[in-house]
Amino acid sequence: MDQEQVLNEFRAAEALLEGHFILSSGLHSPVFLQCARVVMDPARGARLCGALADKIKTTLDTEIDVVVSPAMGGVIVGYEVARQLGVPSMFVERVEGTFTFRRGFGLDEGARVLMVEDVVTTGLSSRECIKEITAQGGNVVAGASLIDRSNGTADIGVPLVSLAVLDAPSYEADKLPPELADTPGVKPGSRDVK
Repeated sequence: MDQEQVLNEFRAAEALLEGHFILSSGLHSPVFLQCARVVMDPARGARLCGALADKIKTTLDTEIDVVVSPAMGGVIVGYEVARQLGVPSMFVERVEGTFTFRRGFGLDEGARVLMVEDVVTTGLSSRECIKEITAQGGNVVAGASLIDRSNGTADIGVPLVSLAVLDAPSYEADKLPPELADTPGVKPGSRDVK
């Protein structure tokens, strides 16, 4: 699946939005990718995650023992990628603002972990997830996402495999271009940033 096919899946799901958005990083952008709308259609989610799993298989030259995703956005994508790779899936969730394993999840020491996200913008959630995986004895071999909206600039500390790479601009709240400054922002993401 090439980049345009991936974006067409987002468009067909009405998940590639334009306007003024406040991202979970706190940055503002004229573009928002609502992955929840993409994976609400199981067939579409399976196609996209299958393409990502295929790209992971051809890009990485190491075995993967388990997929771990940050909650909320990465849970469904991580589960489906893990299913298609034939490995277990787990997720971390925020407890008092910090990602942690709960629900009986845990890693074997040295487990080769693939961290899977839906969208990477700054890489903050990915880095926080990777920090918890490492703290619990996991060896993060790579990260993966449906979309890298940083145009390849987000550094998550490990290689990042993405189906599509976008140059979607994002701005600090005090540095908005006029077209965003004149429009109220909406926050469609799952993380509350103050």
